[in-house]
Formats: sequence, structure tokens, C-alpha cells
Amino acid sequence: MKKLLVSVLGLSLLLPAITSAAAAPVSPIKASVNTPAAELRATLDYLLSEHFTLAVNALTKGYSKSKDAAEAYQALDQNVTDMKPVIASIYGAARAAEFVRIFREHNTYTNDLIKSSRNNDKALRGKVEGETAKFVKEFAAFLNAVTAAKLPRKTAEEMLQLHENKVQKAFDEYAAGDYQDAYKAYREGIYEVFKLSKVLSSAIAAQMPDKYQQTRADTEAADLRSLLSRLLSEHFALSTLQMQEQFDTRGASDALLIAEAANTEDLNVAMASVYGAADGIAFKKIWVINHLNAQSDYVNAVKNNNTPNLENIKSRIDDSTTELAAFLDTATNKNLPLAAGQAALRKHEGQVQQVFDQYAAGNYKGAAKTSREGFKFMFGIGKSLSSVIVLQFNEKYAENMPVTPPDPNPVPSSPAATTIWMKVNSKQLKLNGIVSQMDTTPFVWNGLTFIPLRFLSDGIGAEAVFDAKTGMITVKADKDVLKFWVGKDYMTVNGVNKSVGTKVIVKDGRTAIPLRFIGELLGWDVHYQKSDQSITLTKPMS
Repeated sequence: MKKLLVSVLGLSLLLPAITSAAAAPVSPIKASVNTPAAELRATLDYLLSEHFTLAVNALTKGYSKSKDAAEAYQALDQNVTDMKPVIASIYGAARAAEFVRIFREHNTYTNDLIKSSRNNDKALRGKVEGETAKFVKEFAAFLNAVTAAKLPRKTAEEMLQLHENKVQKAFDEYAAGDYQDAYKAYREGIYEVFKLSKVLSSAIAAQMPDKYQQTRADTEAADLRSLLSRLLSEHFALSTLQMQEQFDTRGASDALLIAEAANTEDLNVAMASVYGAADGIAFKKIWVINHLNAQSDYVNAVKNNNTPNLENIKSRIDDSTTELAAFLDTATNKNLPLAAGQAALRKHEGQVQQVFDQYAAGNYKGAAKTSREGFKFMFGIGKSLSSVIVLQFNEKYAENMPVTPPDPNPVPSSPAATTIWMKVNSKQLKLNGIVSQMDTTPFVWNGLTFIPLRFLSDGIGAEAVFDAKTGMITVKADKDVLKFWVGKDYMTVNGVNKSVGTKVIVKDGRTAIPLRFIGELLGWDVHYQKSDQSITLTKPMS
């Protein structure tokens, strides 16, 4: 299975849908992506990320007066309905009804936000922002109450506000015609909502340990499943949107291609962190040339009513599924047989094409329905792929996950060190050996090494919130509260002014701060390797 790098789509037949949270207890010496708590997290990953994508779709399609704007809003509303039985299974029917009420009222602000932007109505925009702030507080209070304070109210407010900011940022940039920044914010928003899902599912599992059989939602195996599901579902969402934009000759088409390319790079990095980068070139060639590019060619053929060319493109796509399936058959030592790989790949390709065909034919209701089905299908692929990886490298992902009943006198584990690795001019980030991809790089300016604050804060478990009006960045790390201002050379630490030594910089839309200053301030050991300009930060976990 050394070449499983290319098996992302091929495993979709194995476990095509999210299963019930009533999975069997996990052995304390084996890791699994299928624990009850991991299943809960996967379900919330799916529903909450779909909400985000549908919310942005409803706003952008409404603003551009797309012919399927009504169907986009209906899909958003249906997503809320689909959440109800999930919440009811955890907290009962009454609380599920309240959950839906809060969410559905929030969705109704969509039309006002569109109108305020289209008419430059500042008063209406202010009303929308006020209603959004009310929603954040009300929903945070609800989550705090139902989780019996396992999810702190303030934490919920901050994460929900960040979510709302990303929705509005993606919409505002789209309305302004800055499509590349719009879909950059779109991808960032998807990333943030998966973080919210992790926090919420962890709180629920901690609140109801017996219901979730003493398992956790934040294991490394569950993290891997969530990561792959995020990247794969994002791929589907971006692909179907791009094809529609291209068909309608709207300006966001090229920006969506750029977003798809960034998604592909992140997917490569995620898989390379497990299997190495040797097969990355082969994967990327098949994926981009015979998958993404073929989709664009498919749109042009339909748009130009070029039936012969369309059939050639379909044949080319089918050939690529055979090529990938054959590669997988060999790479996995026939653990993923040729026939199964072909069927899986064809199903994914068929869903992408069906969404577009329905859209092009004016069947917007059908396109919205198929799009939701295809988006959900990708979470099955994420589960399948992560299951294979964790099974193959079980020791790497194994954690002492207790089974019922838990040990009444557990032996405390020894403190472990958290290590963050970055490199100047590289987008690669390693957190305890797990590789991910940043959207900007550390850099050297005026003799000082700067690092992106957001990715450092993610790595050290801190929360970073940006206030666009004041240019202030607030970082909360354990008991410390740090505040920075873009363009200023000072900051505050728990209310006390301190000199940064240089101005806080924005690069590629990311706030960057001096490496040694922030690392040492928070008690991290900082090591800079001059030979390769790599940066390693280490700190024992408390």
C-alpha cells in the first residue's frame, strides 16, 4: 500500500456513508476512526461544513441573481432540517426543536445581507450585523446550556463569531468582484467550521461518557478522518461550483480553479505525511490533467453543444478512472481490487457530471439534490481512507482510549512535548510530526524571521481573533491574553504594554510577527537552523 497516495477516491465504495454512533468499544491498544465519539464528530463535520458551503452559495447566488438562487436557499434550509434528528438523538426533541428555531431564524438574514450589499444600504447592513451578533450570543448560550458548560459560553461565542466573519468575508469579497479572496475566505471558513465541530463533539463526548463508550472525539485517528473528509468534500464543492460558474461565464470561474489547485496541494501534503512524497507527481498528473482539466473541457463541450467532443471527454474521464483503479490495484496489493476502484471512481465522476448536466438543463432542484448527495458521499471516502491508513499504521495512531468501564485509578501519563516545525519560504507546517499546509510562509525581513500568527496559534492550541475595524489581533494562550495591532510596534500582555521591536506585518492576508519574540514570550524553546532556515518550537505539555 506504499502508493496509496492516489487512493483518495478509490475507497469510496467501502464505506460510502457515515454510520451510526453505536459502534463497538475500541480496544485500548488499537486506534480506530470508528469509535462512537469519532462518529459523532464525523456527523457534525458533515452537517456543519455543509451549512457553511450552502450559506455562502445562497448568498453569492442570490447576489449574482443566478437562476438557481431559490434552490440554493432551499438547500440551506433543508440542511437545518437534517440537523434536527441528530440533535434529538443526543438531547431530545424539545432541545432539537429549539436548535432548529435558532438556526432557521439566522438563515433568514441571508436576503437582507444581499440587499444591503447590492444597494449599499449601511443601515440594513448594520441591522444584519446586529441580528448576527444576537444569534452568536443566543446560540452560544444554547450550546453552553445543553452541554452542561462542557463547551464554555465564551469559547462558543468566539468560534461562532469567527464562523460568521468568514461567511460575510467570502460574500463581501464576492460582491466586490474580488473572487480569489472570496474563495480563499471560503476555504478558511470550511477549515474553521471543522474546528468548531471538533470542539463541540469533544464537549458532548465528555458530557456523556457512557453514551459514547468512554471514547474521545479528538484522537489522532479522528483528526485524520476529519482532515481527509474536509479536503475531499471541499474538492467536490469547489469542482461543482467552478463548472457552473464557467458555464454561466461568471467571473469567479478562474478563482475557483485557483482554490481547487490549493485544495489539491493540501490533499497531497496530507497524504504525503503518511506515505511520503514519491508518488505525488504521478497522483497530481492523473488528478489534474485527467480529472480537473477534463471537467473544464466537459463544460465547454456542453456549452458549445459539441456532442462528438463530449463523448471523447467522457471516454477520457473513464480511461482515467481505469488508470487510477489499476494503479490502486497494484499499489494496495489487490486490497482495493480493480473492479471496486473503477466503480468508486465512476460514481464520484458521475455525481460531478450529473450536478452539472442538471444545472445546464435548467433542472436546478435536481442539481441541488445531487450536489448534496455528492458532498455527503465524500465523507464516506474520508472514513474509508482514514480507516485503511489507521489500520496500516495502527501503532502510529494508537492512543490509550479507555473502554467501559474506565479505570477508577488511572496512572497519569508522562508529559509529552509539543513540537511545531516551519521553514522560511515553505508552506509546510508540522505539528508533532503531522504535516499540514499553510496558505502563506515564514519569511525574513530586516534581519528578523516572521511567522504567520494564525498557524502558530493553531499549533499551540491558542485562539486568535482579528478585529478588522481596529486592526487588533487578540491571542488567548492558556491564561495569557496577548493583543497586537497591525502596523504597530508594541503589544499588550495581560494588559501590560510591551515592545515588539518591529511593526506587526500583514503578508498574503496573514498577520506575521517576529518568531523569537512570540515563542519566548509564551515559554516555548525556539531553535532556528541556519543551514536550511527551519524553525522548531518545543514546549512540554502541561
